[in-house]
Amino acid sequence: MVWRYNKLENILGLKCLICGKQYRPDQVDYVCPEHGDEGILDVQYDYDFIGRQISREYLSRSNDLTIWRYKPLLPVHPDAQVPPLSVGWTPLYFAPRLAADLGLKNVWVKDEGRQPTASLKDRASAVAVVKAQNKGAEVITTASTGNAAAALGGLCASIQQPNVIFVPERAPLAKIAQLLVFGSRVILVKGTYVDAFDLCLKASKIYGWYNRNTAYNPYMTEGKKTAAYEICEQLDWNAPDRIFVSVGDGCIIGGLHKGLKDLRALGWIDRMPKLMGIQASGSSYLYEAWKNGEDILTKQPIKAQTVADSISAELPRDRIKALAAVKETGGAFVSVEDKDILRAIPELARGAGVFAEPAGAAAYAGLVKAVDQRLVSIDETTVVLNTGNGLKDVDGAMQAVDLVGKTPYRVAPDLEELKQVVSGWKE
Repeated sequence: MVWRYNKLENILGLKCLICGKQYRPDQVDYVCPEHGDEGILDVQYDYDFIGRQISREYLSRSNDLTIWRYKPLLPVHPDAQVPPLSVGWTPLYFAPRLAADLGLKNVWVKDEGRQPTASLKDRASAVAVVKAQNKGAEVITTASTGNAAAALGGLCASIQQPNVIFVPERAPLAKIAQLLVFGSRVILVKGTYVDAFDLCLKASKIYGWYNRNTAYNPYMTEGKKTAAYEICEQLDWNAPDRIFVSVGDGCIIGGLHKGLKDLRALGWIDRMPKLMGIQASGSSYLYEAWKNGEDILTKQPIKAQTVADSISAELPRDRIKALAAVKETGGAFVSVEDKDILRAIPELARGAGVFAEPAGAAAYAGLVKAVDQRLVSIDETTVVLNTGNGLKDVDGAMQAVDLVGKTPYRVAPDLEELKQVVSGWKE
């Protein structure tokens, strides 16, 4: 049975990804009641209606260079007030030097480090703020390893929206600093991301806070999917052959998949890119499940340990969407070692001028490995999605440059001493 929600004409309903049951958006706030906190829902759209509201030609004339240029494809009212920060329309760079190094012809890098709080998570948080405002929420909350928290803190600060953030105490200091600067109430949890996530869920239920948590709030996928819209639009609607993206909880790759399905349903692209999910070997829940054909509804959490904190996940919360994204597009999961992630930071920076945090660089490390394993053909158009700026994790960046033997030169304020250093340089 298909439901139509009379307040948002572009939405047909919310569908449970476990049992298939459908709900009106006014029936449930977050998850399918039949499956508790695991009952993740997917927003179902009326593409015929949407196709009458927006087109590729309309977008070519639009001066709105934010995610809101795609408003008819988002779960918000057409007249909804949006935060003032410019979220979205990050650059897509052609990277011929990276391509040449890998023996490929067409490599592009999408740099989400250029978002207001320097990560892709701004896309989801922008939608979360609008949804919370529409519900009249007094407080918004989320659990995060850092980037989603910073994104929510920044977007909330832009409209003076109170928020409470739950973060594992081991999160990088730069990310915690962002939260405090934005004025968020920060709860450092003595435990893992799973512990922070569970405590956030309990608190939101007790205090009635609007919950932005990934794979709990179904609308977060809808914000993240806009990255897929931009990639295809920036390539003149010629969909790439593959998109490489790092995977932790799985919400970003699930969002890309959703965005691509939207574009395919509207007839704006003629094929689906293969989605390549890159996981750190120390946090490879989905890679293992995909490789071994395991049931992700019963597979137990793993012990996660990786230098890429943003993709460290003992139990990926959006694992259903993430696995579907790879399987349904004919893509693959690739596991990369921490040392390869760290090496990818300076390689990506020197080859394309993009400074990525470890999680973002993992996507490029995955491309390198995929080429080595002959998973990528020379003529394919490949997009590497950098999900966060390198300044998010300076310690990680310093480990990276140490690994490749790059250190600063120390000299006295003396020209002769400088000349001695310069004379030792090699071209």
